[in-house]
Amino acid sequence: MNASKSSSETVHVVGAGLAGSEAAWQVASAGVAVVLHEMRPIRMTEAHRTDGLAELVCSNSFRSDDAANNAVGLLHAEMRRLGSLIMRAADANQVPAGGALAVDRDGFSAAVTKALTDHPLIDIDRTEVAGLPPADWGNVIVATGPLTSAPLAEAIRELSGEDALAFFDAIAPIVHRDSIDMSAAWFQSRYDKVGPGGTGADYINCPINKEQYDAFVDALIAGEKTDFKEWETNTPYFDGCLPIEVMAERGRETLRHGPMKPVGLTNPHDPTVKPYAIVQLRQDNKLGTLYNLVGFQTKLKHGVQQRVFRTIPGLENAEFARLGGLHRNTFLNSPKLLDTQLRLRAQPRLRFAGQMTGCEGYVESASIGLMAGLYAAADVRSASLTPPPSTTALGSLLGHITGGHIETIDAGPRSFQPMNVNFGLFPPLASPPTRKPDGTRLRGNEKTVAKKQAMSARALSDLDRWIADHLRVAAAAA
Repeated sequence: MNASKSSSETVHVVGAGLAGSEAAWQVASAGVAVVLHEMRPIRMTEAHRTDGLAELVCSNSFRSDDAANNAVGLLHAEMRRLGSLIMRAADANQVPAGGALAVDRDGFSAAVTKALTDHPLIDIDRTEVAGLPPADWGNVIVATGPLTSAPLAEAIRELSGEDALAFFDAIAPIVHRDSIDMSAAWFQSRYDKVGPGGTGADYINCPINKEQYDAFVDALIAGEKTDFKEWETNTPYFDGCLPIEVMAERGRETLRHGPMKPVGLTNPHDPTVKPYAIVQLRQDNKLGTLYNLVGFQTKLKHGVQQRVFRTIPGLENAEFARLGGLHRNTFLNSPKLLDTQLRLRAQPRLRFAGQMTGCEGYVESASIGLMAGLYAAADVRSASLTPPPSTTALGSLLGHITGGHIETIDAGPRSFQPMNVNFGLFPPLASPPTRKPDGTRLRGNEKTVAKKQAMSARALSDLDRWIADHLRVAAAAA
């Protein structure tokens, strides 16, 4: 380490994937020394193939780059406004992909590696951090991702008090509330029970008759499933999160006595007919814009999920904010364990970033790294940095991670699940657009498009004000 970087105010970033690389760049760009710890190539993971920083191990796509109509495209735009290294390298290494931002993966990694290696305030340490970072590291960002090494994962688990960090997390799909047909569905809790913070009408219920149920079970069993990777085969399912198709395979009536049991509920649209089975959806965010299918964690392929789940009455036109999935993952129960600045409550010198915090996707991971870097640099300068507005993509994603997700008693302590950025995480517009510029009324899909565009415009305007305030605070602290 250079003498100029030996200060106790150095920030240590553990892991040089997209989140760690972005975090290190943001810290150094604020004039603070960084040591970026990356164990590759001394110790490789099951998925990585190179020693390059920010190596893309799966797709080469950063998904939609449409900032006006797509939440991830909006996140791209917000990150560019904040000087993101990941976005700069992606833009410089773009390959044709229609409306998506896809990159030459080798060129992208090389650009990130060169930028970090050349920065005078960044040292890259190619050794493994085995266990908790040393106690004399006072400002640490842990960004080791879903393939966190076993010793570090075990140390984090012991410190956080959580029962498990690495497991197959079978994730239930989430739908946009306004895409559910309430002429078929209705609000009610089983036996009208009023739980903590509840009203007795807290679930959306979709009734299914016997013919529909039998066809549904057949489709679940026959549907194409995702395959396990070789290095995932020995990781067990998380207790209580069996995929719905695995339950269906155990007997045709299993689901009717499990997540689809038709008891304690009366269909107000047809109160004389008792449904053969019922699918319940539970509120998934504080805004009430997203609902998850209770007990519907699945390893069905995404196309099959959309086809099968849209056979459920009330969900024929469901728009999915997230489809179900099944994969080995390492992430924290962040709303419980992290504060609003991504610090571990049990040991605030440790800040977390990337997929470990409960976000999905390259850009989402990098964006949380960006925020962790800004927070860490602010700490060194004894400056106060408020979170971005919840109306922005950055702010809404942080809200999901650090407290925007609904925790419920019956869902258990791990109801929090990773998610991609989507407009369902944003606060609703105070006055949704109803008319076109020419004064004619918006109809059908025009309303959805106009709403997304209005939310994007609001986000960028609010972010610009936040950036201006952040720059004033940074200048005062310098």
